[in-house]
Amino acid sequence: MITYKDIKSSREIQTYIKRADETLAALGYTEHAFAHVGKVAEQAQQILKVLGYDDRTAELAKIAGYMHDIGNVVNRVDHAQSGAIMAFRILDKMGMDVDEIATIVSAIGNHDESTAVPVNEVAAALILADKSDVRRTRVRNRVKASFDIHDRVNYSVESSNLVIDTENKYSILELKIDTEMFAIMDYFEIFLGRMLLCRRASEFLKLRFKLVINGVELL
Repeated sequence: MITYKDIKSSREIQTYIKRADETLAALGYTEHAFAHVGKVAEQAQQILKVLGYDDRTAELAKIAGYMHDIGNVVNRVDHAQSGAIMAFRILDKMGMDVDEIATIVSAIGNHDESTAVPVNEVAAALILADKSDVRRTRVRNRVKASFDIHDRVNYSVESSNLVIDTENKYSILELKIDTEMFAIMDYFEIFLGRMLLCRRASEFLKLRFKLVINGVELL
């Protein structure tokens, strides 16, 4: 059985994550390296654990989370599909069970908001974990005067927390935002598609999605 430890210790996968992030850095995108994929991996696993899924399914979500952005090494455009194909080849060579490969590949291929659909529980958990990772430390640009809207939005987020409320059947993304950095409407301008996708992913997991910014429920 291929484990998350096997995936994380793979030189091949580590190289693709590193080089993919270098590609995005050249294009001016926020951080997509080990901090991001590690956080997404842990969060995706935790979502399914809290909801009572079995340990192996939760581990598959963790694996998908760690590998989900490797397709950026090819191109940002259609990176979810490129990453899914790359993941298939890597996991197949490692000897992973074909049914598990299918689950992971489907999740990776369906995580980008332009084409994503929560096709299974692993995909739904990956979507929620990925789209909720908004934070100041992902901003590479250190010159505030030259921030674009993505830099401003991410830098303004002082804290973000995804809460799975099993009692009331909610997934709640709680953000604390410095509104002196930008208007809250700017967040919706670039992230509305992501938040609507989080709603769909939550519904797949039989949850209702809430977006709470500075204590105010906005979605």
